[in-house]
Amino acid sequence: MRTEATATAITWLPFEALDRIAAIPLSLAVAHYDDPPPETVPDLDEFRRQDAFREANELCAWIEADDGEIVDYGQTGRSLIGDGPELEAHQVLFAAVEFPAIQPEPEVGDGWVRFTQTVGGRIGLPAPRPVAGRSYFHVGAVSAWTTLELVIRADGTSETRLVAASPFPRHSLYASDRRLAAVFGAAEFELGEGTPWGEECTPAFAAAVESELERRLATSILRQGVKLVRQRVPRGETLVEQGRRGHDLFVLLDGVFDVEIDGDVVAQVGSGAILGERAVLGGRRRTATLRAVRSSRVAVIGADEISRPQLAEISASRTR
Repeated sequence: MRTEATATAITWLPFEALDRIAAIPLSLAVAHYDDPPPETVPDLDEFRRQDAFREANELCAWIEADDGEIVDYGQTGRSLIGDGPELEAHQVLFAAVEFPAIQPEPEVGDGWVRFTQTVGGRIGLPAPRPVAGRSYFHVGAVSAWTTLELVIRADGTSETRLVAASPFPRHSLYASDRRLAAVFGAAEFELGEGTPWGEECTPAFAAAVESELERRLATSILRQGVKLVRQRVPRGETLVEQGRRGHDLFVLLDGVFDVEIDGDVVAQVGSGAILGERAVLGGRRRTATLRAVRSSRVAVIGADEISRPQLAEISASRTR
């Protein structure tokens, strides 16, 4: 007898979460809030096209049983990440980044098989965090993730469970009958203790995020075949200076920058930030100075490296 089952988790940003994020003196592209997902699993591809969630974890599995004994089994699954804010929206943005899915080998017991899958990513939401001893905030991308468990038994029954998740934001769990089973997670931003992929400050984690971020940029705003040029900014050096003209867009791959306006540090930005868009569109002057707090790496994107149709769309959106 063959039994198939699914487990699904949808991560979404409730309205209260945006309301509770402290105001900071920067122009930020903040991910919009999401309506609570429906009572049954929606068409996830269509839901993603509508940008109706931050990320989704879909685990599908099956077993073959003969007279109560497991003779074969298998699993598939996928991760879907929401697009987040449009790249042209504001001065400082954080692109959504999908982490690699984690699928351990299934555990086989007496008449059952347990499947697990972890997915997640940076959800395009910049969250301010206090800087010790300073009057300003560090602004960094928020990571969210879920770990699903699906147990299928030889008698044809199954059970789903959310075994772990980021403390923020909300996670809706759907049972194998595709109906909503429970909602987990906080509406107020909480900083978790690392991720299933490791601590966010480690080189391996930074490299994985950088690779996915570059892929997403290449498919969204770069001309076909363009390679991102990297630039290292030593500690204390500036990337751009307030008042000067500039024609490049920057992606902060690894590091931290102080944001200085009129000589005062008003904030910090961390890895994943997309900077300098206003200067790309029309040769405007830089609105802030960006100074490296520690040795940092950026990807440099010139205006002539952005696809012409995309650049025209961006320009049109700025005049509306």
